[in-house]
Amino acid sequence: MEQKKEGSLAGFIIPSVIGIFLFMIPVQYDGSWTIIVKIIADMISQAIGDYLPLLCLVIVTTSALLGLIYLRHPTFITSYPVVANTFSTTAIWVVIRIIGAIFIWLTYLGIDAGDDSEGLIHMITVSDAGGFVLHDLLSVLVIIFLLAGLLLPLLLDFGLLEFIGAILTKIMRPLFTIPGRAAVDCITSWIGDGTLGVMLTANQYEGGYYSKREAAIISTTFSAVSITFSIVVLAQVNLMEYFGLYYLLICAIGIVCALILPRIPPLSLKKDEYLVEGKAMGETLPDGYTSSLQYGFALARQRVGEFRGISQFLENGFKNAAGMWFGVLPVVMCIGTLALVLANNTTIFDTLGMPFLPLLNLLDVPEAAAASKTMIVGFTDMFTPSIIAASTVTAPMTKFIIAVISVTQLIYLSEVGGLILGSKIPVSLPELFVLFLERTIISLLIAAPAAHLIFS
Repeated sequence: MEQKKEGSLAGFIIPSVIGIFLFMIPVQYDGSWTIIVKIIADMISQAIGDYLPLLCLVIVTTSALLGLIYLRHPTFITSYPVVANTFSTTAIWVVIRIIGAIFIWLTYLGIDAGDDSEGLIHMITVSDAGGFVLHDLLSVLVIIFLLAGLLLPLLLDFGLLEFIGAILTKIMRPLFTIPGRAAVDCITSWIGDGTLGVMLTANQYEGGYYSKREAAIISTTFSAVSITFSIVVLAQVNLMEYFGLYYLLICAIGIVCALILPRIPPLSLKKDEYLVEGKAMGETLPDGYTSSLQYGFALARQRVGEFRGISQFLENGFKNAAGMWFGVLPVVMCIGTLALVLANNTTIFDTLGMPFLPLLNLLDVPEAAAASKTMIVGFTDMFTPSIIAASTVTAPMTKFIIAVISVTQLIYLSEVGGLILGSKIPVSLPELFVLFLERTIISLLIAAPAAHLIFS
């Protein structure tokens, strides 16, 4: 058997520590607490802020056009893996990208439909639904996505995930009823990106390493919202000084959900059946290793040994950034704008959120009626609750609660939910919605009391 090349211990520790410092350690800057990546993003935004809406326009338009062209699988796209991965999508997501492109052009050009104050175009442009999404959300996202995409390989490519995965192996099965190897998928989601976690889980399920039950649990419970998205959500409601407590609370709620949801329907009803029999691996420590710590260091050094140098770092970084730019920004422009139009001009979210109003009142949440409007809309897209909260809610405590719940709800169709439905992972749309409601209730029962303590 070919011996895998091992890298140096320093090659694991130094990039990983830098990545943790950039993404996970709160620092005080300009009178408030934030993280280094957000500070750099703000500096760049201040320097080129006037050009950011135009950059967003180009990105969303390009995404729509090349996504549409990709449906015919032309060789000039499919021949290049990075380009193909960036613009490959299904017909329904192409439609969403095209609608996002239409909205951003209408908004950027300030087009109005004359005196028709009830028309959709007027609602998008004059009522500032589209303007809010373009100028206050996308113009922030575009820089953070670029920085996060370029720098996330520090967390993902130098053995940190393998190391943490090995350390957590002994607790995954008794606590979360899933195999130890799932720790890598879980940490990938928590630290990196939920979509990557879903893709890893689908790959492991199709390869026979996870059962139906395990794949369903991992994809719907551990494909967590990344630090990057969490930053953007909290920044959207102007509460970045609470980021440390905010992210700790998100992690705590995520752990509680991971303890409860696998043990209740619909996840508890899934069968331990495999697509490919005989591939599931044992969970004991491999021969030659005396501790999980030793094994973790060995895996980390193997990952460092696979590193091809700065070219791989840049390739992975630009791949991450391109995926978020061309895959996420158009969806946010489309769904975020439509949600704001509906929130500002209809009572649909008031109606859908009414069942949560008694619980919000019981938990003594300020502006409970306004908060209830954001409870269900998170099923469509993670950013939409914070968009609505930023424009309709004034109480900082309520904004904080909404920001927490919008992240811990997790199963939003614009990304994680859509990926699960598009994969072979055995979870249906109705099951996703039930899981979304279960996560919302659990999150609210924890987030509201915690927010009272934080803001008291």
